[in-house]
Amino acid sequence: MISVPRNDMSVVGRWWWTVDRWSLGTVLLIMAAGVMLTLAASPPAAERIGADSFHFVRRQLVFLPLALTIMLSISLAPPRLVRRLALLVFAGGLVALAATLVMGTEIKGARRWISLPGFGTLQPSEFVKPSLAVISAWLFAQKKLNPRFPGYLLATLLFSTVLGLLMMQPDLGMALVVSAVWAGQFFLAGLPIWLAGLGGGLAVAGLVGAYMTFSHVQHRIDRFLDPDAGDNYQVNTALEAFMNGGLFGRGPGEGTVKAQLPDAHTDFIMAVAGEEFGLIACLVVLLLFAFVTLRSMSRIASDTSLFIMLAAAGLVIQFGLQAFVNIASTVQLIPAKGMTLPFISYGGSSAIAMAVTVGMMLALTRERAGLGESA
Repeated sequence: MISVPRNDMSVVGRWWWTVDRWSLGTVLLIMAAGVMLTLAASPPAAERIGADSFHFVRRQLVFLPLALTIMLSISLAPPRLVRRLALLVFAGGLVALAATLVMGTEIKGARRWISLPGFGTLQPSEFVKPSLAVISAWLFAQKKLNPRFPGYLLATLLFSTVLGLLMMQPDLGMALVVSAVWAGQFFLAGLPIWLAGLGGGLAVAGLVGAYMTFSHVQHRIDRFLDPDAGDNYQVNTALEAFMNGGLFGRGPGEGTVKAQLPDAHTDFIMAVAGEEFGLIACLVVLLLFAFVTLRSMSRIASDTSLFIMLAAAGLVIQFGLQAFVNIASTVQLIPAKGMTLPFISYGGSSAIAMAVTVGMMLALTRERAGLGESA
């Protein structure tokens, strides 16, 4: 049991009594679930590439402690430092995002990753996503404080640049998540009704254009609307795994879906959870994500700083939306989209980028009374 006196005015002492310990504890539980599910899901994937059974497990046990250290370190930061960190991450991430078009590693027809010696592949868009949310929040807030400041225009230009780079990779799923977060922040900042209508029209036009332009998008949507229209092997196999698992699962190590799905340790890790641990365990994981999302939203609802409210809201929406997309894709509630489940799916860049996201979120949702910190 951690014991920190309330009168401890050190950085760690003030952090302990102001950070949302319930959300922090829940995130730690999600990380623990991720270790357990990586142990269950990754051995067949490692064997398929000629590595030993615990290859991905060992790598994840390196990534997660690093991610935890980053998350806790960022959560200590005041809002001003969070904003500066977001600017640095965004600048580096944007350069790397553009570099993927030239020197990116092509996987399944898309250039979304950069190979780094000793690390593996890095997905720059994972880092651009949270940093854009924080920078956009500051621009929106500055526009409210100073109507002559071109905050809306600058935020739109940054968003459009990121969106264009994502579509060139192409990565429609990430583009949709970034767009949803940015639009949500703009709405909370006081989006004029005519702009909301215009934005909705452009979003619909963009989806139609993506459907007509990208064959993989067209195939995924067609297969979602009509399961007989094409190969639904991964989704059908995942659904079968949930049926085989029932309420309480077949037991640790007893599942077979991990040997059938190539992405069982990443995009479809919940199928492994459903087969081996059952529906109850899957619902517990779902509730953990919902708890962090809803509790963090409630923490920022009464914040007097528009920047903190908008930035934290954007980060929370990202966290919850990414979990929703992964789980909903697995059970065919939405068209299939390759997106990792935060802190549970295998992936170094995903874990570290999500640590940055949650670290900023915890920093911005701290209780500010008496801290003397400015946004």
